[in-house]
Amino acid sequence: MTKRTLPVLTAAAALALAFQPATADDWPGWRGPDHTCVSKETGLLKQWPAGGPKRLWVNENAGIGFAGFAVADGKLFTIGSRDGSELLIALNADTGKELWATKVGDNYVNAWGDGPRSSPTVDNGMVYAMSANGDLICAKAANGSEVWRADMKKLGGEIPKWGYSESVLVDGDKVICTPGGSQGAVVAFNKKTGSIVWQSKGFTDGAQYVSMIPIDHDGKRQYVQLTMNSLVGLDAKSGKVLWQSEWPGRTAVIPTPIHRDGKIYITTGYGVGCKQVQLSPGGKVEDVWTNKVMKNHHGGVILVGDHLYGYSDGAGWVCQDFATGERVWSERKALGKGAVFSAEGMLYCLDERDGTLALVKASPKGWEEHGRFKIDPQTKIDRKRGKIWTHPVVANGKLYLRDQEYISCYDVKAR
Repeated sequence: MTKRTLPVLTAAAALALAFQPATADDWPGWRGPDHTCVSKETGLLKQWPAGGPKRLWVNENAGIGFAGFAVADGKLFTIGSRDGSELLIALNADTGKELWATKVGDNYVNAWGDGPRSSPTVDNGMVYAMSANGDLICAKAANGSEVWRADMKKLGGEIPKWGYSESVLVDGDKVICTPGGSQGAVVAFNKKTGSIVWQSKGFTDGAQYVSMIPIDHDGKRQYVQLTMNSLVGLDAKSGKVLWQSEWPGRTAVIPTPIHRDGKIYITTGYGVGCKQVQLSPGGKVEDVWTNKVMKNHHGGVILVGDHLYGYSDGAGWVCQDFATGERVWSERKALGKGAVFSAEGMLYCLDERDGTLALVKASPKGWEEHGRFKIDPQTKIDRKRGKIWTHPVVANGKLYLRDQEYISCYDVKAR
């Protein structure tokens, strides 16, 4: 090795370290790497001690808002409002120390709580984030420097009643999101430059609060989105409508669709209910079943094995058969309404009213609890009408919870 080659190799090694791929247990965005909210991580606690797992750190300056988490390459990313601005914030995932903050847009104001609602998405050294006002930013994950930005309103979008809440989808070389409106409800950007690849002129519904999922069906890559009136599949290359199914949404449509083997499950609160559709070759789609067993507001539903789990308004926590739609069990008294996450056969169920988190076995046999504790500390900011709406995330043996400006990290790795 010559003196001339040594600096070159050193620089190459440094570059490789800076852009090392995400680890298997990272959580790069909303509902995880496969958009199911079911983690493949193993070696986690199956029973919590009295008072809950050990708290590792608290960050007290995340800002106001309900934004969720992305965890990648040792960093935790979220969005929060401070001093009138919505900021994309990076923390050290192991210590909670803030590493950088970059402005996404101006603070969003709402009677149910100000600030951002979506989760950032990390991909190949970049992080993408949407403000509640519809500002989309691409920034470098290493230091937060802005690469490009876009404005949903300039794409024909209108801010939904409770703010843009979609967590943008990164798929291949594209970033896809839903401005809504007559210019095309869904838009795909080149993820490196921010240039528009396509906008879905054949699909012009207004934006709701749903985050899209990508699927492969009938030999095509598709993007599935749900709005107030429609469940739709768009061609990934062109944005062309491949199939569409009616949906009687009411007030707000929020939970993410679930896909398995050509079947798509959706649910909405406000008394609407749920249904499963079957996709067939040639753009055919038909309802398999429709009922009101699950009326999920915004805590989400997950599919573990052959059963769906989530909170149904009026019924409580529900286990539902994916194939038939039938209720397997329900539990109203153990825990209040809230969000759900799953890892290693367990459910992490969060009560949005008081911040209680319960560890429950994901089983069709019934509610089987394995410990609980309350988020601590909790915000002293006037909640107005908002509650603890940020969904739990587990990544690399750590549980992350948020109540407004407080982000708390707990050790849930089995020893």
